[in-house]
Amino acid sequence: MKRGSTIFLKIAIFLLGLPILAICIYGLTRFDPNSPYWQGPELASLQYPLLIGMYAAMIPFFFALYQTLKLLSYIDKNEAFSEASVKALKRIKYSAIAIVILFVLELPFLYILTKVDDAPGVLMGLFVIFASTVIAVFAAVLQRLLQDAIDIKAENDLIV
Repeated sequence: MKRGSTIFLKIAIFLLGLPILAICIYGLTRFDPNSPYWQGPELASLQYPLLIGMYAAMIPFFFALYQTLKLLSYIDKNEAFSEASVKALKRIKYSAIAIVILFVLELPFLYILTKVDDAPGVLMGLFVIFASTVIAVFAAVLQRLLQDAIDIKAENDLIV
């Protein structure tokens, strides 16, 4: 792979992470228990599990972005077919699974919130779950294919 295409992918990873970082810093801090949106004890108590779940989901998200950058650096160094690449793909898969688990645990709180207000919170939560599941499956398939390619390469090295 040419160096220019990995640079483009690295820039895309940074551009993917910037809006999420902005949401972490600014957007999620806008949860204000004194706002009219959170009036009532049942809604005010929903604020903290939702915040904890969203901030907890950011940890595996940024870890997966970091592992993706490491994978791209392995490709730059012509070490794409190595155990380090397989480990990076495995960590990306586990990060996506962690995001799925966190959002599944958060869905009941989103359901209660959207039951009171006509907001598309459950659909947004399901979208994140679906996207993370697709990423986990894709990473698992790539991990398996890469491991098989490494095994075949090792066999061919022994034959010669």
